[in-house]
Amino acid sequence: VELVESGGGSVQAGASLRPSCEVFGYTYGRYCMGWFRQAPGKAREEVGRIDSDNVTRYADSVTGRFTISMDRVANTLYLQMDSLRPEDTAMYYCAADPLLCSVIPRDLFDYWGQGTQVTVSS
Repeated sequence: VELVESGGGSVQAGASLRPSCEVFGYTYGRYCMGWFRQAPGKAREEVGRIDSDNVTRYADSVTGRFTISMDRVANTLYLQMDSLRPEDTAMYYCAADPLLCSVIPRDLFDYWGQGTQVTVSS
């Protein structure tokens, strides 16, 4: 399984970005896909996750601003980020796992992408 992120960038506060994560070689019937981020000197934190029933959950810090979606035809996961803030600056990673989202603790996903950088300036 290979996950390839793209679509990060540098923007001003208040702008939008839509990173994507293309999935290759995933043959499991079900999935839980997640977005995580890690800022310099900080621990990795979960942004949100989506399962194969299209159920989503988000961190409090991004609820109402970020939206996760999965295009099953294109095998691509998206993270729509609106109203970006400087504190959203981080490396963003996608992750995948064949287990139910509800049973995957913290960031214990099986498969990870290489990351895409998002920088938000004030």
